[in-house]
Parts: sequence; structure tokens; C-alpha cells
Amino acid sequence: MAKFSSDAIRNICLLGHGGDGKTSIAEAMLYLAKATDRLGKIADGNTVCDFDPEEIKRGFSLSASLAHFEWKGKKINLLDTPGYFDFAGEVQQAVAVAGSAIIVLEAKGGVKVGAELAWDAAASIPKAFFVNKMDDENADFDTVFQSLREKFGKSACPVIVPYGKGAEAGYYNLLQEEAYIFDKTGARTTVPLPDAYKEKMAGYQTMIFESLAETSEELMEKFFAEEPFTSEEMETALNRGLCSGDIAPVFCGSAVNFAGLRTLLNYIASSFASPVDRCEKTVVGPDGETTTMQASAEGAPSLFVFKTVADAFGKKTYFKVMNGTLKKDAQLINLTTGQTEKISRIVTPIGKTDVEADELAYGDIGYTVKLVNTNTNDTLAPQGWKYTYPKIEFPRPYLCMAISPKAKGDEDKIATGIAKLLEEDLTIRYENNAETKQMCIYGLGEMHIDVITSKLKNRFGTTVTVSPAKVPYRETIKKKVQVEGKHKKQSGGHGQYGHVKIEFSPGDTDGLEFTETIFGGSVPKNFHPAVEKGLQESMAKGVLAGYPVIGIKANLFDGSYHDVDSSEMSFKLAANLAFKEGMKQGGAVLLEPVGELRVSIPTSYSGDIMGDISKRRGRIMGMSESGRKGFTVIEAEVPSAEMGSYAIQLRAMTQGRGSYSFAFVRYEEAPAEVAAKVIEAAKKEAAAE
Repeated sequence: MAKFSSDAIRNICLLGHGGDGKTSIAEAMLYLAKATDRLGKIADGNTVCDFDPEEIKRGFSLSASLAHFEWKGKKINLLDTPGYFDFAGEVQQAVAVAGSAIIVLEAKGGVKVGAELAWDAAASIPKAFFVNKMDDENADFDTVFQSLREKFGKSACPVIVPYGKGAEAGYYNLLQEEAYIFDKTGARTTVPLPDAYKEKMAGYQTMIFESLAETSEELMEKFFAEEPFTSEEMETALNRGLCSGDIAPVFCGSAVNFAGLRTLLNYIASSFASPVDRCEKTVVGPDGETTTMQASAEGAPSLFVFKTVADAFGKKTYFKVMNGTLKKDAQLINLTTGQTEKISRIVTPIGKTDVEADELAYGDIGYTVKLVNTNTNDTLAPQGWKYTYPKIEFPRPYLCMAISPKAKGDEDKIATGIAKLLEEDLTIRYENNAETKQMCIYGLGEMHIDVITSKLKNRFGTTVTVSPAKVPYRETIKKKVQVEGKHKKQSGGHGQYGHVKIEFSPGDTDGLEFTETIFGGSVPKNFHPAVEKGLQESMAKGVLAGYPVIGIKANLFDGSYHDVDSSEMSFKLAANLAFKEGMKQGGAVLLEPVGELRVSIPTSYSGDIMGDISKRRGRIMGMSESGRKGFTVIEAEVPSAEMGSYAIQLRAMTQGRGSYSFAFVRYEEAPAEVAAKVIEAAKKEAAAE
């Protein structure tokens, strides 16, 4: 593979709403650049970027994929990302290493939620827009552009503007003042701009010249003097505006017939940010403090691992060269684990096609294999390097489902498969809950959970069933009672005798508070630990529904013993009898877990969200303005039992704009009707066993 210097590299991630054409644009770019010899189609399952069997089966992207090609002497690393909200972690990975983002929109219907979320996700990097599907009869660029201006302000800056309708549409380049049309092969023909559109184009042109003029005083003076800008001045100004975030250029065209894509590629090559344009890197020092450093090609090579792909054949570790030049067979140290790693292969892929390289300049992206102990978010650097790169912050999953094997004995397969998937996808959580006896998987949504279970089957050969996760209830007592427990058994030879009188009362802590006020040695001191142990063991299973018991004070105040027949076991059993009686007489109640809910939503949805929280038996604790413009944060306390499907329903209620966090706070007494259902379900389950 040809070697590319850092200033000739462009790292571009494609973002946007699902179905707006990101993968099709990637496919068309690769074909135009002759990186592929055929144009794949999503419907045919043969696109370069959607090559995973799950993606082919479902017909849309599930993970961020990398493909590179050359255009006008520049190496373009294209990161195609999923548009569906369940795979937001993949978007975060791509944005973390991209130099610029192109947000793809459909040419009808205005700005969708996915485009808004993409803009927020790419807040730290330069952004551009590509209005796709201009060949659609209902395409309306003017409405889409107006919508962009309303959502994102004057930074949305027109560069290519269409005229006419559907497949017959022409395009006008506002910078070069050229009109052209495309045939079905994407071949471009320059034509005169029809008089009917000249006034409209002049209006758009004023917008872009104003934006370019604001990037420097010299251009501002020329703008006011009505002097024309040179092509070089415009390229430089566009680059400067992109890098500062003041300009988000808007392009348009159609991936289906290649319209506008060559022009977009030309501007990517000439004006989009290279690693040299943004060489100041944020790093984290040994003391945990963040600082900045200047990356350079001459420095020591260091890598940031942004993605891991684990399958039956091993592990691919995707990285970005953050400093220096990485050469094959380099020995680097993982600053997270201390492991020395050898970079035995350097691969710059085109989808699933591997292209070997001997070295990569800083800013370039690739992957390697067979690293011993390196995972996503790790920094690899030479001995003596002190800094790590900031870790990607992944969204935390809250949708919890229980999984169980369809075939007996598949638990080990599931554990192995989950361990591999956890390396690959940091938006998955897994716990083997000993209390509920369930294997629980946490994901970002229903589709995410479905993909996880599908991967377990196809990659690791184990089929699982999915069911709602059980809620870990608790039991306790409400009043003070005095009870006794007597264990007496005679069966030839030594008998068994233990007798205790215990006062039970509600406790101040979650555990057992055990005391004794024995006078006269009615229960000898050497049996007191056995009584306490018997109570501890009894608390593992309550009398109402078999849930653990919490918040109990137990005072051993009397009892009796037998010189020969008493033993530690006898007193443990006596304590167990007393415990059961104490629960019955002490007004045993079911406790349910309650958590703190923090919901961030557009302010216009506040009423609906608060109403929904109330339906979930939640208590609103407060509202505050979010740091994000137009958003409100609602704080509430809600029973965990009511939060099972909240991830799905919040997304539906807010069209994907809402997000939340939920953390356990305490246990509270469950309402009678809730407790009755839980107890009845526990009885049925016990009977079935």
C-alpha cells in the first residue's frame, strides 16, 4: 500500500438517521474511487461496509465499519456508522477517531432525530451535511436547508444547491459558480444555469460568502468591497471554518446515481480537516489531570484503541495512530495493563478486505491482531511514555433481560460467548444474579438485545430464550414481638435440645443486629454464636415469598438447655423456628427496590414524561434546566419493578431524544396489591418446582 503523510489523511465518519443512506454513500464513494469493482446494494447484502452476517440478514448497519480509498492524492478513511439508536456506542467509537463528520439526511421530511443526535455526538469535531436522495420526486432541498438553519443556526452553510425536480435535477456549485447535471453513471456535464434559478442561487451565494468572509479579516474586507474571492482563498476559508466549527457546509446529491459525490469527495480532499489541522491532543497525565500535547510525525509512536472485534477466529484491535509513525513489529506497552504488545501486522481494511501496510503515519487508522491483553479504550506507547488518551464514554445500558439456554449444559458456552461480546461491545452489561438465579443481560434497546442473542447463536453455537428479569424484592417485619423456638428430638442415644426466646423488632440497618440479655445462664454463652448463625441463615429466605429478609433486630433474652442433648446445631434449629414465628407475628411485609431516576428530555415533553412517571408509581423530586439548550432534567424516585421497559417507552415518547440514568437508592414497603401479586407468583413458582 502507498504511504501517506499525515497532511494527506482524511478521517471521515458518516452519521445520521437510520435509512437515510450512509452505507449507500460509502458504497458509491468506494466505487467512484475504484476501491471496489462493483457497486454493492444493501438489498442484495453485498455492500462493503455491511459485511457482518447479522447486518446482511437485517439489511442495515449494526457496527461502525472502516474502509479506505485514495482520492486526488489523499487517503480517505471512511467510518460508516449505524443509524439506529440501539447502537449508539458504535457511533461514539467512530467519532472518537474521526477528523470530520458528514451527517447524512434524506431530501424530504426535514431534519430527523438521528441527525440531531449525530450533531450532538460529533460536537467536538468539524461537521458537514450531505442531503441524499435528491433524485426522489418529493425531494425538497429548500425545506431541508431551512430546517438545518433552524436546528443548527448559521453554521449550516450551502455549497451545492439543486435546481429542478427528481431525476432531472441539476446542481449549482456556489463557490465555482458552475451548474451541471449528471447521467445515470454519475458522469457530470456542465450546463448554463437556467435564468429562472439565478436569483435563488444569488441568495444562497450570499450566505456562503458571508460565512467564508467571517473566517478572516482580509476576506471580510474583500466581501464588503465586493471583490471576488479566489479559489484558493475559498478552499482555505472553508478549511478554517470547518476546523473551528463555524462552518458546516451543506452538500447534496444522490448515492444511487452518484450525483454530487465526486464534488463532495473533491472538497473532502481539498478542504476537510487532516490530522495536521487538529494536531493538539487532549491527554491524561499520571496524576489523572488532563492536559494537551502537540502530535507530530517525528515523535514516539502511540496508539489509541477505539474498537475491538472478537469472533471465533480471534480478536481484531482497531486503533488510531495518535503520535509518531507506527512501524510493523513495533513493541509497545499497554499503559492500562502494563502488557508489552508486538504489532506484528498492520492492516488498513476496505470493509472485510484486508490491505497490509508496513507503517502508518500519525492520524491514520488501522487494525492489528493477536494482541495479548489489549482492549477498547487502551493506550499503547513506548517505555517511558506517561500519557494516556481520554477514554470513550459509552452510554450505559438499562434495559435488562434474563437469558437461559435452550439446551441443557450450555451455560459455559453462554459465559464464553458473553465474555467475547463484552470485549467487543462496551454498551453491554452482564451479571449472573445468584439471588434471582438468572443470567441477566443489559442492552440499549430491544434490537440490541436481539442482536446479542443472535450473535450468541451464530458465533458461539448456543440458543437462548429471553424473559423479563426478576425484581430482587426483600422482606422485613413492622412491629416488635417476643417469640420462642424450641427444637427437641429424641431418637435413641443422645437427643437434640435447643430452646430460645427472642425479641424481634424492625432494625436500623439492612443486616441483622443481634444482641443478648441473658441472665443466669439459661442459654450458655458458647451457644450464643449458634443462635446468631441460625438467624443469619434464616434471613436468606423470608416467609412471604422466599425473598431475603433485611432490617431485623434480634435480642436473645431467655431460653433453656440440656446438659447432654444441647448442641450448636440444636440452637441453630431453635433460632430458625423462632425466626419464622417472629416473621409471622411481626407483621411481615414485602419490600421493593426503589431507584433514583434522572431523565433528560426536550422541555416540550415534560408534561408527558411526568405523567408517565406517576403512572409508574414514581414520585417527582424536582426539575432543573439541562446544560443542553432546550432540555429539562426531571428527577424522581421510581420502583425498580416499574422500570423494566422504560428504555423502550422513553424512546417512543420522545422520538429517541430522551435519555436517562437509574440507580438503586433503598427498599420501601410494596403496596398491598403489588405484594399480593408477587407472593402469588412466588407460590406458583414454588409449586412448579
